[in-house]
Amino acid sequence: MFQSFNLGVFLLALMPVLLAITVHEAAHGYAARYWGDRTAEQLGRLTLNPLAHIDPVGTVLVPILMFLFTPFLFGWAKPVPIVPRNFRDMRMGLRMVAVAGPLSNLAMAFGWGLAFALAAYVPESFQYPLGEMAKYGVLINAVLFVLNMLPVLPLDGGRFIDSFLPARASMQFRKIEPYGTWIILILLMSGLLGKIMMPFVAGIITLVRSVTGVFL
Repeated sequence: MFQSFNLGVFLLALMPVLLAITVHEAAHGYAARYWGDRTAEQLGRLTLNPLAHIDPVGTVLVPILMFLFTPFLFGWAKPVPIVPRNFRDMRMGLRMVAVAGPLSNLAMAFGWGLAFALAAYVPESFQYPLGEMAKYGVLINAVLFVLNMLPVLPLDGGRFIDSFLPARASMQFRKIEPYGTWIILILLMSGLLGKIMMPFVAGIITLVRSVTGVFL
């Protein structure tokens, strides 16, 4: 059964979604370059052009189908390619590249909180759309931060955890990776993912409110 499509919500959420995806992926690439791997740069992935990061299936087809036919929304961008052997410190490079994307989403959540605070000072005709866009920006980035930091491969949180594990434990942990996306989908459709994530998402939104002084 098709769900109702709200064009206004779609348009207001579009920019925060595109920024959340592109900055997240570019952050991975910049972190990789800092630690010595220029693969992403050589392949043109150090850009805020969303077309460079869009996966036709994960960023377009899957989210559209899930939005139309289910109460859930799920998707992914094209992963930034890295070659760990190029890192001057492999463990630290892997660790910092993994966390760079989610941290960019956390920073953007605070940035959109500031945008919400500044909405009162723009021309009146722009106050409402900017305020609503900022609300979506805070929520989307808070959700992406928490989702990506879940300790499940191939999510960033899983890669972050893996960078601390000794070799034998790491080999065992990586066996989860082929099933990681299915684990997340099952948790999503069962409702458990929301129950796991929402306290953390709410905590981030509360923190944004306290730091920026806004009431989202």
